[in-house]
Amino acid sequence: MGPVRTNRLAAVCAVLLVLAAVSGCGEERSETDRESSPVVTTTVASSPSGVPDLATPEEVAQGIDVPWGLAFLPDGAALVAERDTAKIMRVVPGRAPEEVYEVPGVVARGEGGLLGLAVSPQYAENGYVYAYFTADADNRIVRFRLDGAPEVVFEGIAKAGNHNGGRIAFGPDGMLYVGTGDAGRSALSQDPASPNGKILRLTPEGEPAPGNPTPDSPVYSLGHRNVQGLAWDRAGRLFAAEFGQNRLDEINLVEPNRNYGWPAVEGGGGAGRGYVDPVVTWTTSEASPSGIAIAGDTLYAAALRGERLWTVPLVNGSVGEPRAMFEERYGRLRTVEVAADGALWLTTSNTDGRGDVRQGDDRILRFPAR
Repeated sequence: MGPVRTNRLAAVCAVLLVLAAVSGCGEERSETDRESSPVVTTTVASSPSGVPDLATPEEVAQGIDVPWGLAFLPDGAALVAERDTAKIMRVVPGRAPEEVYEVPGVVARGEGGLLGLAVSPQYAENGYVYAYFTADADNRIVRFRLDGAPEVVFEGIAKAGNHNGGRIAFGPDGMLYVGTGDAGRSALSQDPASPNGKILRLTPEGEPAPGNPTPDSPVYSLGHRNVQGLAWDRAGRLFAAEFGQNRLDEINLVEPNRNYGWPAVEGGGGAGRGYVDPVVTWTTSEASPSGIAIAGDTLYAAALRGERLWTVPLVNGSVGEPRAMFEERYGRLRTVEVAADGALWLTTSNTDGRGDVRQGDDRILRFPAR
């Protein structure tokens, strides 16, 4: 593992020792209790206007090299991370994609490279963009302005050829949430000395966020295998997508100070053992879920191996029956996001070395709000 600030590592150890006492492959198979929770104050963000119309796709870009992270600027333009080239492209409907930044120090190998992107909620004032990427020694998070050098805000997340996690997103509370993977070493998910296999909650400066389960620790939840999707509903509830191993992939409703069971549990069946069961599961051949997004009362999950977009109803606090869309139409799907105008953006991932490349891949699709 790369260097980690001493106080941060000590704090991680402290919280995970407590959580471990409570708890009793790659992106897809071929890549191949509960204690009382502290209250985390959130301000629920307003939902985007409209509902995405999945019947009317618009191709806004093609020829993108392994698109991974996607985040929107205040003007509506999308920033898209190319995993292997370390480039960030600015994508606007009706225009050719434009390279606006290249993140230095990215090491692209296997599932590693330039991964998640997030735009500061105060972008108009500070101009910060955040990126999660694989470096020479670790996975780390940097922030930068599009005309400036990057600043490391968090480091020391173990890296590997797979299970690097990588999704980052600002929550409705203004804090930065981070989905990490177990780096192919399942014991790290419960390891008191590792930030891997966790969801972390950080300040915009990369410090442990106020209100975390244990003060001065970045850990929000543990027992995860490989988290690549984070999204909040309009009630402020956090959902996360997680890759299973051989049997079941998951969508979890994530709460602070909870243990989601990996490696003791894959899928359900852990509630009686002090773990939290997922709210949705699929077989690994149907899903391998990466990015997720929520618009209105629907959760959308992009499936890699499953080559489909899953829609999951969220009604009156419960989770309904998932429905598959676009099966094999666009190939592997990596990232899905909802823009401020309610449009849903979807990226393919056929050039990542595991898909069947189609003419124009990889592409970015936009489904406008109706």
